[in-house]
Amino acid sequence: MDRLDIFRQIAMQAGKGELTFPVNVNATLRLQQALSDPDCHIDAASKMVMAEPLLAARTVAIANSVAYNRSGMVITNVKAAIDRLGFRTLKTLVAAVIVRQLSSEILDPALKAKADQLWHHTVHVAALAQVISRRITNIDPDTAMFAAIVHEVGGFYLLSRAEEFPGLLDGDPEDWVEYGEKLIGRGVLKKLEVPAPVMQALEALWSGIHALPPESLGDTLLLANALAPIVSPLHQKEGIARQGATDIDFVIGGTTLSAMLADSSKDVASLTASLLG
Repeated sequence: MDRLDIFRQIAMQAGKGELTFPVNVNATLRLQQALSDPDCHIDAASKMVMAEPLLAARTVAIANSVAYNRSGMVITNVKAAIDRLGFRTLKTLVAAVIVRQLSSEILDPALKAKADQLWHHTVHVAALAQVISRRITNIDPDTAMFAAIVHEVGGFYLLSRAEEFPGLLDGDPEDWVEYGEKLIGRGVLKKLEVPAPVMQALEALWSGIHALPPESLGDTLLLANALAPIVSPLHQKEGIARQGATDIDFVIGGTTLSAMLADSSKDVASLTASLLG
């Protein structure tokens, strides 16, 4: 079976909901479902988060980041962090844990390196999307950050299955874009119960059609993706350096994009560091 047939096979399984997840992902999915219950109280949420040490640490870290701690008052416990962030941001952090857990059982060093690079790319896109939505597009920053966190989830799922199919990631990255990214991504995103507006934005990201200055959530993701200093390894040919996005600039509200990014650099750095853990 050649690599394109494998892409199609994994995509067909994903489309049917036949997904193979590590055990820890299934546990975190149950946490995500519990947090989606409108009757879930902050005390119950705190206990569930504290049962996941990585999530607990990231929740407190994000609450103390420059982007969320405008008062400068440091928080030292999970309940206070959730109270500051709200459930919407908390669910974004749960999604981040799920995405990272997808590659937790990879043993092959080359695949593990790709998963690490993909996670660093994802985190940079998430931090940039949060800032762009808040400063330019006036879209809910938590929604933008969530959409960015899950925008490469199909890639993480593919990497989690790649050891079963030696040579799957050899060859032209365009094969992944054409035969895997959308089809596998849609299946995994459906399993994660991603809301329709976010799915529409991800479809716009995959299409590559956007407006400058950005207007929609899809535009926000595309711009953040282009500005991210680390490229997805699934979109990058081996041995070929990425061409930078330094030529992207525009004026909005009397301020250039480059000036806005410079002004928001601490926010981006703080969010990135908190998500990386």
